[in-house]
Amino acid sequence: MWAGGAAAGLIGLIAFTSALWSRAGAVTASPSREIIAGRQLYVTHCAVCHGDGGRGDGPSAAGFATKPSDLADGRLMNALPDAFIVNIVLRGGPAEGLSPGMPPFGAYLGEAQARDVTTYLRSLATPAFRPEAARALVEVPGAPRQPILFSHLIHAGSFQIDCQYCHTDARRSEYAGLPSVERCLGCHRVIGAQDNPEIAKIGQFAARGEPIPWVRVFKVPEFTHFPHKPHVRAGVACQSCHGPIEQMRVVGARTGRRLLNDLANLVGLKPAPPPLSMGWCVDCHRTQNATRSTQAPLDCIACHH
Repeated sequence: MWAGGAAAGLIGLIAFTSALWSRAGAVTASPSREIIAGRQLYVTHCAVCHGDGGRGDGPSAAGFATKPSDLADGRLMNALPDAFIVNIVLRGGPAEGLSPGMPPFGAYLGEAQARDVTTYLRSLATPAFRPEAARALVEVPGAPRQPILFSHLIHAGSFQIDCQYCHTDARRSEYAGLPSVERCLGCHRVIGAQDNPEIAKIGQFAARGEPIPWVRVFKVPEFTHFPHKPHVRAGVACQSCHGPIEQMRVVGARTGRRLLNDLANLVGLKPAPPPLSMGWCVDCHRTQNATRSTQAPLDCIACHH
């Protein structure tokens, strides 16, 4: 009996030890090939400015007017698309409207290597990076070139600045409004002002006493009345009408009537109406009324008066 009990105990001890080793192995899993390759490239090309841990405290960091980014800050980095980071690695900061202190490495690295560096940076993130946290990059064909490379991907996506911080009139008037030069300078008198040519343009407009001549992207026809205030107060998200702005480096829109949509309707098909067309707005009002018990108007005079 004793021998049988000892054997059972020994078997239990082996099973328990195996479980511990298995759990320890899961915690200390070997890094992937991409992380290993990315770390080697990072140490060679990036650590001198961004530091061994990615905190922006490398030996050359003190020589920059704008401190190198903290690449380990998951609060800012985790939501950024891989394509955004890869583009900066290959084409430098100015490719995304950032400081030219970040040089392009496209002459030394290929896209696959830039992706390895990105994978390694993800492993440094605190809080830890989760793949589902990274938003996809949204590019709209025909998006207009603006006088300043203003990235909603950085401001609304990474820094999560609320839309109404810049578009302050949306909650109290018909129009969302655009930020004044003074509001932009509220942050950028300091941030990036010394070494970023795109941000320097803000100061130049201010010195001349001129507003920034932004190119309009969204516009309903002149015979249509669209007030922002009741939509904002009804809790309609900005993205419902404007799309995933926080995922765009350059904002664009494909809205209004489309010939193919009209032709499909003519032959008896019922395609979904294009964004910001009359049918699209009416469908939204009907849905909101049915699902949220709102009182969004459906009569013509609400928008055409």
